Amino acid sequence: MSEKPIILGIETSCDETAVSLIQDKQNGTPKILSNIISSQFDIHKEFGGVVPELAARSHVEKIDLIAKKAISDSGIELNKVSAIAATYGPGLIVCLSVGLSFGKGLASTLGIPFIGINHLEGHALSPKLQDKIDYPYLLLLISGGHSQYLSVNGLGDYKRLGTTIDDALGEAFDKTAKLLGIDFPGGPKIEEFAKKGNPEKYDLPKPIINKGGCNLSFAGLKTAILRIVKNIKSDQEKFDLAASFQKTIEEILFTKTKVALDEFKKLNSTNKGSFVVAGGVAANKGIRKKLIEVSMQHNFKPIFPDLHLCGDNAAMIAMVGLEKFKNKQFDNLDLPADPRLPLDANAKFLKGAGVEL
Repeated sequence: MSEKPIILGIETSCDETAVSLIQDKQNGTPKILSNIISSQFDIHKEFGGVVPELAARSHVEKIDLIAKKAISDSGIELNKVSAIAATYGPGLIVCLSVGLSFGKGLASTLGIPFIGINHLEGHALSPKLQDKIDYPYLLLLISGGHSQYLSVNGLGDYKRLGTTIDDALGEAFDKTAKLLGIDFPGGPKIEEFAKKGNPEKYDLPKPIINKGGCNLSFAGLKTAILRIVKNIKSDQEKFDLAASFQKTIEEILFTKTKVALDEFKKLNSTNKGSFVVAGGVAANKGIRKKLIEVSMQHNFKPIFPDLHLCGDNAAMIAMVGLEKFKNKQFDNLDLPADPRLPLDANAKFLKGAGVEL
């Protein structure tokens, strides 16, 4: 076994088949030895969204090949790996089961520890692959399935400050893109449309903007987009709507982040710290610019993962695995997949009609 731990991470929670190897470095960030990601855009494109059964089948077909490439690219012999870390939730259970089973089998064959990883914790700790960040820090996790503000107090210690009561932000981007006729996955392309449009053209709603603390809501915004799209007759109007949508999201996040920063300060008795933004939507340049602005106003250091670490990847899974390995936090091989695994198990469920804010 290597003197410096080497962790092999596996991620199959949705439509990315990913395997990565990272190695610990003393007094520094871990070294990413390989980080292979295989996406399924073409498989799900005609359906306008991820089809769980097709995604799982693709994982089964690819996982062995992706793992072999990750090991080959790392230059590390498999018997030098210290532990296997695999996502066990949250996500699509048929997809989670593929990577989880593969990871358990590999750990059992090699006779090394197996570590189950919370996918959201992977995003939460992903900036640690680049920067040394002290706990606690404020996290905004924005992805296709999740939108949350959390106080990250330490490994496995999270307090949710706010969440979406309906759609996740990435979902709102994808649904808006679909309404504008942008092929799946359309969310990342909204910003390109927005560059050609007038952000002042449409006055869009900002649900619960002045209530509910730093909780978020995007369903009403999506409904407004749907209503406007029915009357759009030109490409320019589509560009204008995309620009107005982008601007509205930026303003919502600016306002809600101010609230979250104030709540974080009260909770941790501090007037400064780090503000980490992670998840696939963190790649949006307009959102980054707005969140950097609000961070600096509040004397917080804004931290974003590199673009290739914003979306789902296995390096972030291996990162959490490394932290757990150092603390000898291992799991049994009968660990089940958990499609609704939370980061803060004590947080109140806030979804659906009738939610009180």
